[in-house]
Amino acid sequence: MKGKRIKLTKAELKEFLDAKVIQYNNPRFIESDPIQIPHIFNKKEDIEIAGFLTATIAWGNRKSIINNATRLMELLDQSPFDFVINHQESDLEKLLPFVHRTFNGNDCMQFIKSLQHIYKNHDGLETVFAKHAETVSLQNAISKFKSVFFEIEHLQRTQKHVSDPLKNSAAKRINMFLRWMVRNDHAGVDFGIWKTISPSLLSCPLDVHSGNVARKLGLLKRKQNDGKALYELDSALRKLDPKDPVKYDFALFGLGVFENF
Repeated sequence: MKGKRIKLTKAELKEFLDAKVIQYNNPRFIESDPIQIPHIFNKKEDIEIAGFLTATIAWGNRKSIINNATRLMELLDQSPFDFVINHQESDLEKLLPFVHRTFNGNDCMQFIKSLQHIYKNHDGLETVFAKHAETVSLQNAISKFKSVFFEIEHLQRTQKHVSDPLKNSAAKRINMFLRWMVRNDHAGVDFGIWKTISPSLLSCPLDVHSGNVARKLGLLKRKQNDGKALYELDSALRKLDPKDPVKYDFALFGLGVFENF
């Protein structure tokens, strides 16, 4: 079975994937996923900052992502927005020991400063993404967001932690964050708190699991999980559901991670 492409008609494929979306896009999904971290909060700004920081470190072992994101929220006094807006330079020192893979304390401090800049000077995260959203996707908006995020004085090394789709990155983590914020799934998993951006513009968070399953189902031919592959996968998913294409992330990810498809 491994690596072999499965041939289904478009109707069969849609029926199969729609059933998998229903299976995985439900509250049980939260308990094993990093999305549980922003679910701790109720206030819009707390949810989006917790979501953005959690998505930023969402690579590697899921348990370690969840543990480190939990630790990060503790360092931000369980009030991420208040910390971002009101911190003094001296408050940032306690972030220095934080580390997740190559994201270290210095990167963390830089992220808090950049987030403060965005909320104080650009009316928040949603406004920055919405301002640059195009009619077909958010990939250009992600690139513009990166420019705004780093328009203040910053550490050069920290730039690698925000992907740029215009440099052929699949930008998995930011696309996942955008799915969380924009998509209202009526199931209580994705938040849907950003009303100024249409879910039709979202892109699938393409990773090794979703990529492998997509290839097996004939949704993706390209071998690398890069920006070109994301465009190809997006095009295929938009044909299956133009209004909510990234709901299929639940199907592809669930098949890959939980079913070893």
